[in-house]
Amino acid sequence: MLARMYNLGVIGDEMRNGIAYDCLWAEDALVAFASYGPTTTNEMKLYKLYVHPDRQRCGCGTQLLRHLEAVAKGRDFKTLCLTVNKANAKAIAAYRKNGFAVRESVLVDIGGGFVMDDYVMAKAV
Repeated sequence: MLARMYNLGVIGDEMRNGIAYDCLWAEDALVAFASYGPTTTNEMKLYKLYVHPDRQRCGCGTQLLRHLEAVAKGRDFKTLCLTVNKANAKAIAAYRKNGFAVRESVLVDIGGGFVMDDYVMAKAV
C-alpha cells in the first residue's frame, strides 16, 4: 500500500491535480508533512499528515493543522476535513484535541486487496 500512495509518480500526479504538500522542518531535518486540496467549493481535505515518531506529542502536528486551517480560511473554505483509520486511536485523539469531530464512518475498497475503514472528521474554519 505504501508504494501505491507514496512513490514519486503518485505524488507528482497529485500535485499536478491540485494537491499541495507542505513540510515542517526543524534543525535542517524534515519532521512532518501534510498534503491537502479542495474537495468541493466549501471544503478542503487533509489527505495526509505525518509527524516523525521522534517529534510526535511535541506540537508539530498541531502546528501543521493550524497552518492548514489558515490556508483553508484564506481560500474561503468553510470546512477542513480528513479521514482517519478507525483503529488509529492516537491520531483520532489528536484530531479531537484540535477541534475535529467525527462526521461519518466509511468503508471504502481502494483495490489491490485494500479496504479503508475510516472515520471522516471535520472542523469548521
